[in-house]
Amino acid sequence: MRPSSTAALQAPDTPAPLSRMAGALTLAAMSLGFGVVQLDITIVNTALDSIRSGLGGDVAALQWVVNAYTIAFAAFILTAGALGDRFGARRIFMAGFALFTAASVGCALAPDAGSLIALRGLQGLAAALLVPNSLALLNHAYPDPTARGRAVGIWAAGASLALTAGPFVGGILIALTGWRAIFFVNLPIGLIGLWLAKAYAQETPVHPGRAVDLPGQAAAVIALGALAAAVIEAGVRGWTDSFVMLGVIVALIAAVAFVWQEARAAQPMLPLALFRHPLFARCALVGLLANIAIYGLIFVFSLYFQEINGLSPFATGLAFLPMFGVVFPVNLLAPRIAERVGARVTIALGAALSAVACLALLPIAPGTPYAAMALQLVGLSCGLGLMVPPLTSTLLGSVDRSRSGVAAGVLNATRQSGSVFGVALFGALIGPAGAFMHGLRLSIIISATLMLAAAGVIRWGAPSGAAR
Repeated sequence: MRPSSTAALQAPDTPAPLSRMAGALTLAAMSLGFGVVQLDITIVNTALDSIRSGLGGDVAALQWVVNAYTIAFAAFILTAGALGDRFGARRIFMAGFALFTAASVGCALAPDAGSLIALRGLQGLAAALLVPNSLALLNHAYPDPTARGRAVGIWAAGASLALTAGPFVGGILIALTGWRAIFFVNLPIGLIGLWLAKAYAQETPVHPGRAVDLPGQAAAVIALGALAAAVIEAGVRGWTDSFVMLGVIVALIAAVAFVWQEARAAQPMLPLALFRHPLFARCALVGLLANIAIYGLIFVFSLYFQEINGLSPFATGLAFLPMFGVVFPVNLLAPRIAERVGARVTIALGAALSAVACLALLPIAPGTPYAAMALQLVGLSCGLGLMVPPLTSTLLGSVDRSRSGVAAGVLNATRQSGSVFGVALFGALIGPAGAFMHGLRLSIIISATLMLAAAGVIRWGAPSGAAR
């Protein structure tokens, strides 16, 4: 975006500068909020086989343990961003942190798979409250674009640390005390994050006129839930099953109803006018494509390591450690690369790197030594680490500051919707008996194609007047 346009967009609601200490501790609180959300992605994936052993169920049940979280996350995140704009991002962020912590304790105490799935949905709702409002608070605390870009890089790097620690810590906890301990670990994180946010985060301006779009919210939940149910069950029943076809039809009807509602609502949860800005629209699409690919692969590789190659949860955690560990330094490096070559170029390079890494995984087979796939997995996550900070900062910089909560919600809604679809689709591909390796390779090909498409969309699709 041109500097003159950026200044014009950022004029409203410009906050008073924070002290260096207050800014750093606000950033720490926001990083903990995003980090605990990401932690529960990798730490749960490591525990999937242990959860199945402890509570019973098949691949479809494990998909619901993952997707109950991501469906609620994706479906409610837009409303959560609007709530932050209406009542103050700090207030909603703290409510989300408290709910996430309580739901985590509930997951740890769940007596059966159904209860765990329901509580994972509650965790997802809390995650929806956390993430967009953490970004809104960062956007408020760091009005300077360069400082904001670096703060977002640190915010993303904190989440990368959580992603990295998740498999390793999860494997240790499962080996020592069982899978329930992976949820108790969120308790101290939640308490520290709540204290930091209360003590140091500066509340954003309140816009009491912003309404909550309940019909749009209902349509979003139905569309995502029906689509996930249809795709998950397709792996068991087949794509021509009546239940699967009904789920697809319901999802399509709900999606159309959602768009219709958002087009006519006086205060929609998803202002369609945001997508008139080409850079905003393309950033949202890239987030969707990337998460289908990456988080779908994380799910199937978790099962590949444990079910096909016979690794323990702890060994699986170690297998993911290099993959997630490299994201942290790359997240910190990405904003500086973007300052040199441009944000769109940086995002496209990251997507292309992930695509090449996916294609290099195609020779994988049962019993493939870890050393033969480690470099590819690291390359996959390097690409993601390179994409996320400039993608997030670019999208936030493309809208008025007063809409930052909703804008952050849109990005995370599209990304989490991608996660829902990726886990559902790739899980369905590996679900049929004897089809695991064929489904895994097909998942890899789909992921590579999606990442190449993301590179093209952001690099060559934007108009010439857009920021690099």
